[in-house]
Amino acid sequence: MSPSFSTALRLWFKLGCISFGGPIAQIDLMHREVVERRGWIDERTFLHALRLCTALPGPEAQQLACYLGYRLHGIRGALASGGLFILPSLVLIIALSWIYMVYGETDVMLGIVRGLGGAVVALVVVACIRMAKKVVRTRWALAIAIVAGIALFLGGYFPLIVAIGAVTGIAIGRFRPGALVPLEDQTDPGEPPHPIDRPALIRRVVIGAAIWLGGIGALLLVGGLVADLTGFFTLAALVSFGGAYAVLPFVASAAVTRYGWLTPEQMVAGLALGETTPGPLIMVNSFVGFVAGWTVLGGFVGGLTGALVATAATFAPSFLLITGGAPLVDHVPQRGPVADALAALQGVVAGAVVVLVLYLADHALLRNGGVDLVAIAVAITIFYLRRRDTSVPLLVVGAAVIGGLCGLIDPSFGLLG
Repeated sequence: MSPSFSTALRLWFKLGCISFGGPIAQIDLMHREVVERRGWIDERTFLHALRLCTALPGPEAQQLACYLGYRLHGIRGALASGGLFILPSLVLIIALSWIYMVYGETDVMLGIVRGLGGAVVALVVVACIRMAKKVVRTRWALAIAIVAGIALFLGGYFPLIVAIGAVTGIAIGRFRPGALVPLEDQTDPGEPPHPIDRPALIRRVVIGAAIWLGGIGALLLVGGLVADLTGFFTLAALVSFGGAYAVLPFVASAAVTRYGWLTPEQMVAGLALGETTPGPLIMVNSFVGFVAGWTVLGGFVGGLTGALVATAATFAPSFLLITGGAPLVDHVPQRGPVADALAALQGVVAGAVVVLVLYLADHALLRNGGVDLVAIAVAITIFYLRRRDTSVPLLVVGAAVIGGLCGLIDPSFGLLG
């Protein structure tokens, strides 16, 4: 049954408010609500769209929500479902960012950040293990993951590594069919899909691209920090294959080292705050934009400006890809060069996540050449509990309480060296 637009709108807002736990939990929630409980989308359509969204640059859960809205109510449905998926988390991350910038230097807040840092390390390690089981399924994919991880660890440029990985995948697939995509995954394409209305598709893509490029151009003309945030997060969005965990090492390195928008400790805090909000983890970009705006432009208004610019630049490509490319979903091949390139990119993603774990461990567990026993204890405990599917918001709140108590009692408690 096809719901009314207002009925769907209420569900999209509900999902945006309760979608905690990362992309796996968010996708499962959408499946239960849209496929199982309401029957708005059939199983085959949902799974096929999920495979494609996983391969696209950007947050796959948000893109999937956008696509489901499109299937139900066209472009307005895509804008509603995709927009409401991120709106609650945007409001919350802005509020948390303001609290952090105002009270971040107090002993209690510093303790909270210590606890959250340990929590983030554990949560990312769990995500890394789950991702490795899902995407690294052949020896060739493992080799690509190792090489990409080493290149990123040595300071390789993430967009360039993504491009090299795609070309490498095509080359490997040509000479060793099945080396990257197991033969059992190369499903028969079945009956030819419905023909595409090419003039309508071209018109939609041209209009969408014009709006997107016009918006980028207007923000670039503003200059200064607004232009820097626009250019950087647009690039990050276009190369973020594998979602937030893959692109965050690139974002962290550039935001901290190249631009100096925030410190490594603030970046770890941003990741921790991002884990406390519903919606995609890539909302950490909004935190980075807020801190940059607060520091460079000054105060809450500057922070709000930076957060909104970073958010718009991050998600605009996803809306364009889904609203423009939705009619092509059934035409994407599951074998051949395209499939091999996408499989290789998943290997690159796995390598990038390992680098992110090392980055987080260095700044959250090892502080100023010493060891943070509180953060390590929190990380071990949360790793154990998360592997048993304990709620992410509950774990994050618990880590924050433990860290805050340590900061209240003794700010140096558990710090060695």
